[in-house]
Amino acid sequence: MPDAAASPLQNDAPAVPKAELIAALQQGMPAHALLWHEEDTTPYECDGLTAYRQRPLCVALPETEEQVQHVLRTCHRLRVPVVARGAGTGLSGGALPHRHGVTLSLARFNRILQVDPHSRTALVQAGVRNLAISEAAAPYGLYYAPDPSSQIACTIGGNVSENAGGVHCLKYGLTVHNVLRVRGYTIEGEPITLGSEALDAPGYDLLSLAIGSEGMLAVVMDVTVKLIPKPQLARCIMASFADVRQAGEAVANVIAAGIIPAGLEMMDKPMTAAVEDFVHAGYDLDAAAILLCESDGTPEEVEEEIGRMSEVLRAAGATAITVSQDEAERLRFWSGRKNAFPASGRISPDYMCMDSTIPRKRLADILLAIGEMEHKYGLRCCNVFHAGDGNLHPLILFDANDPDQLHRAELFGADIMETSVAMGGTVTGEHGVGVEKLNSMCVQFSPEENAQMFAVKHAFDPHGLLNPGKVIPTLQRCAEYGRMLVRGGRLPFPELERF
Repeated sequence: MPDAAASPLQNDAPAVPKAELIAALQQGMPAHALLWHEEDTTPYECDGLTAYRQRPLCVALPETEEQVQHVLRTCHRLRVPVVARGAGTGLSGGALPHRHGVTLSLARFNRILQVDPHSRTALVQAGVRNLAISEAAAPYGLYYAPDPSSQIACTIGGNVSENAGGVHCLKYGLTVHNVLRVRGYTIEGEPITLGSEALDAPGYDLLSLAIGSEGMLAVVMDVTVKLIPKPQLARCIMASFADVRQAGEAVANVIAAGIIPAGLEMMDKPMTAAVEDFVHAGYDLDAAAILLCESDGTPEEVEEEIGRMSEVLRAAGATAITVSQDEAERLRFWSGRKNAFPASGRISPDYMCMDSTIPRKRLADILLAIGEMEHKYGLRCCNVFHAGDGNLHPLILFDANDPDQLHRAELFGADIMETSVAMGGTVTGEHGVGVEKLNSMCVQFSPEENAQMFAVKHAFDPHGLLNPGKVIPTLQRCAEYGRMLVRGGRLPFPELERF
C-alpha cells in the first residue's frame, strides 16, 4: 500500500534528529510511555482508512496531563509535528501519522470523571469510549445520544474532532449539539477551555469551531457532554421498496409530513445482502432498497408516529412494512445497519468508505449516479445512508494489493464527492476530511475560503504543527488537481479555474 503524501511536510527532512527528539521527550516521560522502534510504531501507521499508511517518528502514550504538556511543549520548541490519536477508528486518514512527527495517543485517558443526573451531564476524559458514556449513565435512566456505528470502540475525543453523528442524529443531533464544554491544550502546552456548563458562554463560539476541527487547533483532554432521558419505548419500521427512486422519495415525504423520526436509514440491495449474510437481521433480500424508520417516546407517541410513518411509506410505494414487536427485534433491525462496515469487509479484501451529504430530494439521483460509476471504474459499491439528513456512506470495494484497483477506488471516491457537490451537497458529513478528501476540498471551496480556514488554524497554531497536511488543501495542491482534471478532459467546476 502506498504512503500518503498528504503535505509537503511529509517529505521534508526531520526538524531534529530522531535521537535528539527521543532524548528530549524522555526528560518528562517514563521510558515505557515512548515507542520509537519500527515494530512498536507499526500498529499506529493508519486509522480506519487503511489504504494509506505511514509510521510516525515516535509514539507518545502519556499517563498524566503534565506529560501531555511536556510532549506538546517539547514538540513546539523543536518544531516537530504532533498528531493526536484516539482509538484510530476514523475513516478519512485524520489520524494518519506524520513521518517526522510524534503520534500523541490519548488512550490512557479513559476515565469517566463524573455523571451528574441532576444537571444531566457527564464529564469524561478524551479516551472514553462513546458507548461507555451511555453505560455509565444508564442507572440514572439517561444516555448519550450520538451513536456512530463504531461506538463500541470510538472515543469521545475522536467524536469531538470529527463531529461524529450516528443513526439517531436526525432527531438528537451531532456531537456539536450534545457537547457543552471541551478542555485541552494548545500546541504550546497552554490550557484552553471552550464552552461552559452554563446555557451560553461569553465571547465567540469557539466550542463550535473546535468541534469538527480534526485535531488541528488543540489537543482535547476532557469533554462535558449532555445526557438525555432514555425513551420509554422505541420501535422500528423496516420498509421495502422495489425501486431506489421510490425509497429516496419516501425519505423526503416522511420529513415533509412533519415527522422527525429518531432514526431514518437507507440501505441498497448489495448492502442488505452483505449484512444479512453476516448478522441475519431479517432484511428483505428482494428489495432494491430498505428504509429503517424509528420512533421513540411514550407508548402513545410511538404508536401514533409509527402509524403516520407507515401511511407515508405505503403511499410512497413500499412493497412491505415490518414493525418491530419487541426490543430484541428492534435491536436486530439496527444490528444490520450498525454492522454494515464489517459486513463489507467480509466480502472484499478492502473497502473505502466515502462520506458526503446531499439534499434529501437527490438521494435517488446519487444512487443511480453511483451505479453508473461502478461500471465506469470497474468496482463494486455497497450503499448505506443516514437518509434523514442526506449523509451518504458508499463503500467502494477493492483490493489494495492491486495498485490499479486502489487508483480506481480513489477516482471513484473523488467522483462521488464531486457529484455530491454538483447536486448541492458537501464533501463530508461526519467522517471529516483528513487526507482522503483534500482534492475534494479544492472543488468545494474557493482559494479565498481555504485561505480563511488557514488563517483560523494559524491563530491557534502559528507554526502549523498540529496534524499538518490535513483538511485544508494548499493553493499548489488545488492547482495540481485542476491541471489533472484538464488532462483528463474535464473541468466540471468553475472554482478550479481560479487556481
